[in-house]
Amino acid sequence: MARATLTREEVLDAAASLVKQHGPAALTMRKLAAELGTAVTSIYWHVGNRESLLDALVERTVQDMGAILPIGRNPGDRIVSVARILRRELRERPHLIAMVHERGLTDRMFLPAQQALVHEVHAAGLRGARAADAVRAIQFQIIGFVLLERNRERSPAQSPAESELWDPTGAPHDPPLARALARPVDPERLFQLSVRALVQALLTPPGQPR
Repeated sequence: MARATLTREEVLDAAASLVKQHGPAALTMRKLAAELGTAVTSIYWHVGNRESLLDALVERTVQDMGAILPIGRNPGDRIVSVARILRRELRERPHLIAMVHERGLTDRMFLPAQQALVHEVHAAGLRGARAADAVRAIQFQIIGFVLLERNRERSPAQSPAESELWDPTGAPHDPPLARALARPVDPERLFQLSVRALVQALLTPPGQPR
């Protein structure tokens, strides 16, 4: 039995869930109607045709990516918090982010994050070209890290694996290093380490020790 009531937000929520799980190709009006327990005509009533639905999903993704609230006691900590939020959001919705990119809205999507970073580098005393370089360096670090993560996750099984290549007996000059490199990567730890090191270097005034 079809649902008596349905809202546009419920339609978009269900559509976004399908895209997140299976990609845009899996989003059909029939499948969406079945997911919501309603008639296809009801979907059309709320969001129009499939292209209109995809446009609405893209627009909502752009808006969601703009809801970044930095946290922390100082500019450095708040910048790291922006980086962590942005990485998490990019990883949680790769198919939706790809749709945004295909429609030429990537720069607009990243603008709120850039503005948050600008506010923090200003709070740290950076201005002008130096501030702009800091914002872009941090943004590139975040996006590049996410792309590398996804590439590693989707790559075929490696043979020999990193754990085999870094046999401690093959690196007698530094066995602890070899053992560490043979262990699985902890992406969250590595991300925070790299972002904090970059932020510290960018925010430290020239001539001062880092």
